[in-house]
Amino acid sequence: MTDTSADLVILGGGSGGYACAFRAAELGLSVILVERDKLGGTCLHRGCIPTKALLHAAEVADAAREGDKFGVKSSLEGIDMAGVNSYKDGVVAGLYKGVQGLFKAHKITVVEGAGTFVAPNAVDVGGQRYTGNTVVLATGSYAKSLPGLELGGRIITSDQALNLDFVPEKVVVLGGGVIGVEFASVWHSFGAEVTIVEALPRLVPAEDEWASKQLERAFRKRGIAFKTGSRFSGATQTETGVTVTIESGEQFDADLLLVAVGRGPNTADVGYAEAGIAMDRGFVLTDDRLRTNLPGVYAVGDIVPGLQLAHRGFQQGIFVAEDIAGRNPRVIDEMGIPRVTYCSPEVASVGLTEAAAKEKYGSATTYTYSLAGNGKSQILKTAGGVKLVKAPDGPVVGLTLVGERVGELIGEAQLIYNWEAFPEDVAPLIHAHPTQTEALGEAFLALAGKPLHVHG
Repeated sequence: MTDTSADLVILGGGSGGYACAFRAAELGLSVILVERDKLGGTCLHRGCIPTKALLHAAEVADAAREGDKFGVKSSLEGIDMAGVNSYKDGVVAGLYKGVQGLFKAHKITVVEGAGTFVAPNAVDVGGQRYTGNTVVLATGSYAKSLPGLELGGRIITSDQALNLDFVPEKVVVLGGGVIGVEFASVWHSFGAEVTIVEALPRLVPAEDEWASKQLERAFRKRGIAFKTGSRFSGATQTETGVTVTIESGEQFDADLLLVAVGRGPNTADVGYAEAGIAMDRGFVLTDDRLRTNLPGVYAVGDIVPGLQLAHRGFQQGIFVAEDIAGRNPRVIDEMGIPRVTYCSPEVASVGLTEAAAKEKYGSATTYTYSLAGNGKSQILKTAGGVKLVKAPDGPVVGLTLVGERVGELIGEAQLIYNWEAFPEDVAPLIHAHPTQTEALGEAFLALAGKPLHVHG
C-alpha cells in the first residue's frame, strides 16, 4: 500500500519537482511525488531534449548540404521525418528510463494522477489525500496562445511541432523569442520557407541588443525571413493552409502557423487560488527563499515569476530541499542563471545586458571580440562574437556570446559572473588553442588592458 504521509509532498515531477525529490531523499527526508503525466515533465518530453535533438538533426542536414565548403563531396537527399522522430524519441526514451530508475534508487513514492492542492500540508489525488510536513508546488508551464487565436488544425504550438511527420513547405512562426527562432532554424535547415513575425522591435528581445543584431544578420544570410515590430492581427485556415495577417495589413500564406508566444504557468484547476496561495497573473508568488505566503508551502520552476528554464527549476528544487532540511543554502541569483538559445547560430548569455547594466550602475564599460579572430570558429566557419559588460570600477556583470556551439562556453561565463570576477582575474587563465574558449580569453585580455589578437 502507498504511504499517504511523508516529510515532503511534491506536486509535479518535472525538472524542479524531481530535483527537489532526489535531493530531499539524499538528505534523509521521506518524499511523495505526484505527477499526472510522465516523470521528467515538459523539458524531457516536450521541451529542451526533443527540440535540441531536432536542432542537431538540422545541423547534420546543413553539414550534408554544405560539404563543398570544406572540400567534402556531400549532398542532402532529403529529410526522413520518421527517421528524425525515431532518433528524437529514442533520446527521450533513454533519458526517461534513467529518470525512472533514479526515482526507484532514491526510494521516492510516486503517485500517478492529477493532484489538487487542498491545504498547506495536503494534496488530493482522485479522492486520496497525501499529507506532508512541507508541500512543494512544481506544476510547470504550458504553451500559450494569443487572445482570439484558436489552436488546432493548421495552427499549432511547439507541442504539436515536435511530432510532425512531414516537413512543411512554408511556415509562419509567431514569436521571435527562444522557441520561435529555434523552430525557425530547424525548419529552414529541413528545407522549409520560414517567416518569423515578432511584435517587438527585434528577435530574441530579452537578449542584449548586440546579440539580436548578430542573430538577425545571420538569419538574413541563411534566408530566414522575419518581420519585427509587426503585431499579429488574425489568422484564417483551410484544410490545406493558413493565412496570417499583421496589423499593417500584410498577409502571409503558409502550410502551418507555429504559435511561439511564450509559456504560461500551469496553475489553473490545481487548487492554488482556492487554498489561498498568493498569485499574480497565474504565477505563484514567493520570497527569495521560494516560500509562498502559506506556511510550509514552497513553489519552484515555471510557476514562479522569472526565467522559464529547466535548469532554473532544477536548481530551485535542490535549494528548497536543502532549505527544508535546515542546510541554509545561499539564495539563487536569478541573473547568474545561464541562458542559451540553440538556433543556428546559438545565443548564450549570463548576467546583465548593456542596457540593464547602465540602468543599474549609471554607466558600464563594454568590450566586443569578434569570432573572426578565433581560429576554431574560422575552422567551423561561424561568425559572431563575445560581448563583455563591466560595472564601473567593478567586476564583469554580463557576458553574451553569439556563434555556432557557443552554448558550450556558457559554463565558464557563468563562473566568471557568479564569482564576480574582474578582467584582471580572468586574463591570466590559459585557454587551450585552438578552441572557441579562446574568444573569452581574448576578450578578457583586451578588457584588462592587454589586447593580443586585436587590431587597432
